[in-house]
Amino acid sequence: MLHTVNKSPYERANLDSCLRLAQKGSAILLYEDGVYAAVKDADASAKIEGALKDLSVFVLGPDLAARGIEENRLINGVVVVDYGGFVDLVGEHGPTQTWL
Repeated sequence: MLHTVNKSPYERANLDSCLRLAQKGSAILLYEDGVYAAVKDADASAKIEGALKDLSVFVLGPDLAARGIEENRLINGVVVVDYGGFVDLVGEHGPTQTWL
């Protein structure tokens, strides 16, 4: 399953809910303000680092750029995708759960 998170982990608890319920082998795509969760040495970093043990974590590159976040600031293991990559993730992971 592909889980998508678009809200900042500093404003809402949707990332926490996603991480609690995502099953091993699932993928998470962070987009819009959700990309803030992928920045290393931030408050949410430990959550994403822990998730990477069982889940694949992706961020939408254009949303990083729109927020002035450079790829070298991301947690190791987080993969940057473009819009085409987003479409590929939907195709590869079957059902999608959107965490609003």
